[in-house]
Amino acid sequence: MPITSKREWLQGPYAKAIERSPERAKVFETTGKMPVEPIYTQDDLRDWDPNSTLGFPGEYPFTRGIQPTMYRGRFWTMRQYAGFGTAEESNQRYRYLLNQGQTGLSVAFDLPTQIGYDSDDPMATGEVGKVGVAIDSIEDMLTLFDGIPLDKVTTSMTINATASTMLAFYVAVGKHQGVPPEKLGGTVQNDILKEYIARGTYIYPPQPSMRLITDVFAYCKDTVPQWNTISISGYHMREAGCTAAQEIAFTLADGISYVDAALSAGLDVDDFAGRLSFFFACHNNFLEEVAKFRAARRLWAHIMRDRFNAKSARSQMLRFHTQTGGATLTAQQPENNIVRTAVQALAAVLGGTQSLHTNSMDEALALPTEKAVQIALRTQQILAYENGVGDVVDPLGGSYYVEDMTNRLEAEAREYIETIDKLGGSLVAIEKGFQQKEIQEAAYRYQMQVETKERVIVGVNDFINQGEESPDLLRVDPSIGLRQIEKLRALRARRDGAAVEALLAKLEETAKGTGNLLPIMVECVEARVTLGEISHRLRKVWGEQREPVFI
Repeated sequence: MPITSKREWLQGPYAKAIERSPERAKVFETTGKMPVEPIYTQDDLRDWDPNSTLGFPGEYPFTRGIQPTMYRGRFWTMRQYAGFGTAEESNQRYRYLLNQGQTGLSVAFDLPTQIGYDSDDPMATGEVGKVGVAIDSIEDMLTLFDGIPLDKVTTSMTINATASTMLAFYVAVGKHQGVPPEKLGGTVQNDILKEYIARGTYIYPPQPSMRLITDVFAYCKDTVPQWNTISISGYHMREAGCTAAQEIAFTLADGISYVDAALSAGLDVDDFAGRLSFFFACHNNFLEEVAKFRAARRLWAHIMRDRFNAKSARSQMLRFHTQTGGATLTAQQPENNIVRTAVQALAAVLGGTQSLHTNSMDEALALPTEKAVQIALRTQQILAYENGVGDVVDPLGGSYYVEDMTNRLEAEAREYIETIDKLGGSLVAIEKGFQQKEIQEAAYRYQMQVETKERVIVGVNDFINQGEESPDLLRVDPSIGLRQIEKLRALRARRDGAAVEALLAKLEETAKGTGNLLPIMVECVEARVTLGEISHRLRKVWGEQREPVFI
């Protein structure tokens, strides 16, 4: 008689096979500690209704993708994250990437720019241009986008505490090019909550920081309508060590807080929700990552429709950018990172990402070289044009394992969100250290698995080569800081000092009140007020956030 059930197979042929030859591991599980069974069948989806939980591409709950045609219509945006040294050097890298077939820009800023210091500030010493491009004034921003038509290219800016000022710079550059704000397209990360959780590049306390975010929402609704006003980021939490389910939960919980803040500021949900976007990591457990993206889409659709009563389908869609896992890259045998990145990129595509950054093989050692960047971009192009993975919408839909994993990830993420709700919401939970502790515990568990070789990292704790040669690395010119300081000195000498002071006073008064800060920020940057001067004036009004200690 043929075997007709999973249970019969497990107790019969499978049990006998294990007796003859034991399995290679005592327990199989995902990186998020979810158990993995040897086989998945329709028995695992007994209560699963494909019409309500799966649906069709472009239709609620968007499990299978947010567009009916997905990549049959157009490929994902190939958006390589880049920026280093001066604006001139980064402009050359952007032109190179565009000439190589990149379809969108993604700007990396140096640490002083991220936390609101000009390059001549003592706090910026030794950090200028190191992990991204140094932007002090509108003149740096004009150079950064020189020869790049902003009405033809969309730009993503990975910036948070100073996101509103960077958007003001970008609007001013657009005007200089003759491109009106309504023609500008792109994204500003603008996600401060994940900075408090996992990354640390915050400036101000939570409440004024949230005000800056909702000011961007309101300003873009009326002035820059094609701009994605926030990229709610799980990436940095995943890089800090959280599991796939935690990445979904903590990211969407932050999203809920931003929606609540915008509603409290008087905005209508369907006026801004369609411009929200998300940013996820893609790590090594291939099928878990595919399921993660599908679960996140479905859960967000439920949240927006049922919790916030969003009527527009666009308001219910989770649109996201993906970056392959920087934390998964190894300094040992860096060529192996090409393979890791390719597999992660494939998972992101099969999971339905809208745009994608593929990490370069040498990023565990330094900023990427031009050759490494080209290989990373070519990885995306091979996926798009050679492998046929975009020819079918959601090709893994209906897989017993993928659908079961999607269900389990959604359920675990929902439990986390309910816990955060009971604590008082994402911001209160952050203040209590809930997300931070959960991430720390998950990261510790993972590291212990690596230390004990329960989890093998090729080239790191197994399959090790002795006497490896270090590859050629990109070196940032240490004189960049001095050059930036000289540019700032010349800028301050030729600008209208009285006009600058008057605008900073206006900014201060606006910050003390309730008016939208974006219009005055645009005025400031057009008058050559620097990033640091704007940030310091806001520090004067709002103070600075200090890192809490959790016991």
